[in-house]
Amino acid sequence: MLEHKTISLADQVFEHLESDILSGKYQRGEILTESKLSSQLGVSRTPIREALRRLEQEHIIEESGKGSVVIGISEKDLSDIFMIRKSLECLAASLAAQNRTDEQLKNLKEALEFQEFYLEKQDADQIKLMDSRFHEILYKLSGSITFYDTLVPLHKKIQKYRRASLESKSRAAASVAEHRRIFDAVAAKDAPLAAKYASEHVENAYKHIIGKD
Repeated sequence: MLEHKTISLADQVFEHLESDILSGKYQRGEILTESKLSSQLGVSRTPIREALRRLEQEHIIEESGKGSVVIGISEKDLSDIFMIRKSLECLAASLAAQNRTDEQLKNLKEALEFQEFYLEKQDADQIKLMDSRFHEILYKLSGSITFYDTLVPLHKKIQKYRRASLESKSRAAASVAEHRRIFDAVAAKDAPLAAKYASEHVENAYKHIIGKD
């Protein structure tokens, strides 16, 4: 059963289901019904209905008349997401190098150092969490809420693929090293270099996922 926290129950259900779909727990083509989910999660149908509506707006499920069909993320979606990320993330990194404050830089460094720590411990779950935190802080450092609001959901949508990628010791180590280069460029306020390293990072992540690295 879901816990009652400060965020609404519908928000909790949405985040729970979104995570399960994007992590692959619910497979493409699987049908989700309000009654089934209500029983599984131990909540009424009202927050389930609201969460399903939002998931449909995110285009990761669609209504079939018999329930909500899981769409998830297709190979075409994955390609499009990385293409958009590569275009925008280099700009966000460039802006971060120009706009970051010393306090913000400390937060980015902390996320990086935690990722390096968990890399040594070979803790894939924590590496993934810190990977997300690093990127979210980087987007915030850009000073643009538009970049943040656009890039965070895109980064989140490739959750399943990122987890599989970061469970690879070689890719996890390479990813952390790439984050270190991005951080150093942002710390040095070198906008062109930050953009270059961010672009390379996204490109390398995509190549690994499709098996071309």
